[in-house]
Amino acid sequence: MKKLLIPSILSGLLLGFSWPTKGQSILIFFSLVPLLLAIRRINDSNKKFKNVKTFFVSYISFFLWNLITTWWIYKSTEFGALFAILVNSSFYSFIMVIFRVSLNLIPKSASQILLGSMWISFEKFHLNWDFSWPWLNLGNVFSESIYFIQWYEYTGVFGGTLWIIVVNLFIFNFFVSKISVLKRKEIILKILTLFFIVFIPILLSQFIHKLNSQSKKEIEIAILQPNIDPYYNKYKKSNEELFELIKNQSKDYISQNTRYLILPEGYFDSGLGIDLNFINNSKLKSRIDKFLNQYKNLNLVVGAQSYKIYPESKNPPTNTSNRISDGRWVDIYNSAFQFSNGNESQFYHKSKLVVGVEFMPYKKLLEPIIGELLLDFGGTIATRGIQNYRTNFNSKDNIIVAPIICYESIYGSFVTEYVRNGAQLLVIISNDAWWGDTEGHRQLLSYSKLRAIENRRAIARSANTGISSFIDKNGKIIEKIEYNRNGVLVQNIGLENKITFYAKYGDYIARIALLMFILSILFLFKNFLIKK
Repeated sequence: MKKLLIPSILSGLLLGFSWPTKGQSILIFFSLVPLLLAIRRINDSNKKFKNVKTFFVSYISFFLWNLITTWWIYKSTEFGALFAILVNSSFYSFIMVIFRVSLNLIPKSASQILLGSMWISFEKFHLNWDFSWPWLNLGNVFSESIYFIQWYEYTGVFGGTLWIIVVNLFIFNFFVSKISVLKRKEIILKILTLFFIVFIPILLSQFIHKLNSQSKKEIEIAILQPNIDPYYNKYKKSNEELFELIKNQSKDYISQNTRYLILPEGYFDSGLGIDLNFINNSKLKSRIDKFLNQYKNLNLVVGAQSYKIYPESKNPPTNTSNRISDGRWVDIYNSAFQFSNGNESQFYHKSKLVVGVEFMPYKKLLEPIIGELLLDFGGTIATRGIQNYRTNFNSKDNIIVAPIICYESIYGSFVTEYVRNGAQLLVIISNDAWWGDTEGHRQLLSYSKLRAIENRRAIARSANTGISSFIDKNGKIIEKIEYNRNGVLVQNIGLENKITFYAKYGDYIARIALLMFILSILFLFKNFLIKK
């Protein structure tokens, strides 16, 4: 068993130390090889309990990977960290068990197609179910190596996942082949092939980057990082007091040329937040209008908690509404608002919610069992509402921006919906204080670069107690405010109208992988019945 533990641990360390933002992404290309060799050793042995051993050695690898890369979750919730690390590790381990079983039922090449297609299909599934946690999808690993993956505008992150799996399998096959009987020319050919599949995509990326021209139209944008501690200071202030802080912090930076002033997620969170039924008659809206009247073209984009109260009813009016003690119902939203001089207020409700923190997974199934409270992942006590379509914000001079709220920025195909709806610029608002000064907020910022490349859209990112930044359409950070500092950044940022191949067709690689997975499983099942 000791001979299996060493490669298992090695794979886990290679996966963990390849990850952004401090890792070296080049390690990912051979990170799975030791584990694959260990699984082959298990499969070729005459001992019993092969599936149990495969799960065990795989679990060690994936547990180390999850622990090294996402340990910081415990800063906001110990239970959430435990759940995410332990459960996510088991998912990948089951994939390796199925792969080992397939080695005895179908040809080696078919088994490896099954492994690759199954892995990618799982990553796609992990984007969409209620326990979604795509933080460790393999293609994310290159978020700090942006000049390796400029071709993501054609493939999205699943192109990176496919690339990684292909290289790992090629190296694995090289190790298990009988090198001693290979001729010198054959060995040289294999090495050249490996060089080709690793470096040609990188060279292609450099070529694509050089072809990208600068944006023809630019606008002046200001982003504000208030750096208010959400645990202690923020909720002691009213929304009106919070707005006064905006005015004082931004007055020396914005001008008549400034088109957007952008503030972070959940900035206006006093009480239940903004009442959607009476927003236009509120004191806060009156103060915002008075402020905006001083600037001809200014639009204010800000995150806020909002709510809508419904009359008393026996049944919930929506799937996400929560009962109030007096028998009425309320929907609570994590929202983004755009307030404009001379334009109607616009809002968007966050649609990709953090499991356990912002919503109860499988609420209809679990609520009758555990009641109306959320699972204790360190979040609120009420499920938040969502909207099922992407809403862009439009200015009076026809500038279209995408309001992306925090966690939503790690979902590639999700963000493309804004772009297909006409977004010329991506605006990300976030509150990164929950994880402290760890890799959590740095990884979230880093993943934003992938969205810029996939869609060829510049990004203006405002974070509270995080890292606010401007990112160009090639994924390069132009300017930023470091963690735990307040400040304002002002830049001229380009607008784009062209739709990339990936933005148009989405996760087509994952769809192809799902088809290949289904065919491989049918082939596997057919051979299982024949051998039985």
